[in-house]
Amino acid sequence: MGIIRIFRNSQEKNLEKSVKKRQRGQQHQQLHLKLQEVEPLTENQHKAFDSGNNLVLHGLAGTGKTFISSYLAYHEIEKGYLNNLVIIRSAVPTRDIGFLPGTDKEKSAVYEEPYKDIATELFARGDAYEIMKQKGLVQFMTTSFIRGITLRDSCIIVDECQNMSFHELDSIITRVGENCRIVFCGDFRQSDLKRNELLGWLKILDRMEEFDFIEFGVDDIVRSDFVKKYIIAKMEIEDES
Repeated sequence: MGIIRIFRNSQEKNLEKSVKKRQRGQQHQQLHLKLQEVEPLTENQHKAFDSGNNLVLHGLAGTGKTFISSYLAYHEIEKGYLNNLVIIRSAVPTRDIGFLPGTDKEKSAVYEEPYKDIATELFARGDAYEIMKQKGLVQFMTTSFIRGITLRDSCIIVDECQNMSFHELDSIITRVGENCRIVFCGDFRQSDLKRNELLGWLKILDRMEEFDFIEFGVDDIVRSDFVKKYIIAKMEIEDES
């Protein structure tokens, strides 16, 4: 009897998941947003597309780390596999601009601009990000407000993670609940963290089978030839010094 009941519970859970998946897909279709088809342009982008694991995408600027992470997240949402995209980043003001004025919501909005641009390109609509945000399909938060929550049925993109403290990174990853995929994006060469602190955190993830590490180099720069030439020149100067 116990075995039969367990089997029925499993069937019920699978049916429930199937219904929720169909409902999520229908909800996305009702928004009249059509995700544009995106093909990987480099070998490392192919690796990211093919991976079914959580990801650590690290490397040079202009290699499309955040862009392809967003595309993969929206694709999962469109298919009904996940509920929403949660974008997390640290909102630490620089010495150049000082502390930003306004409410917490107004301060956070400054950091959302890159993700609005990505959504505009991926959906070919300038209001796509705001529409999805209003419907709860996209949520943006800073590490200041990550405590005490549990993220479920979400794709979580942790952007510019090289500038987060170990405490911030630890706080994020311990918020991950059931049926989530987390992607860390950053350029660890530009880290503001203490080197040992960052390496210690990476060693933890490296011990977990659930993560794939993909390093993006010069050959992966797709933003423009101008950016590629600039980064190559900068790296050559750094090597000479």
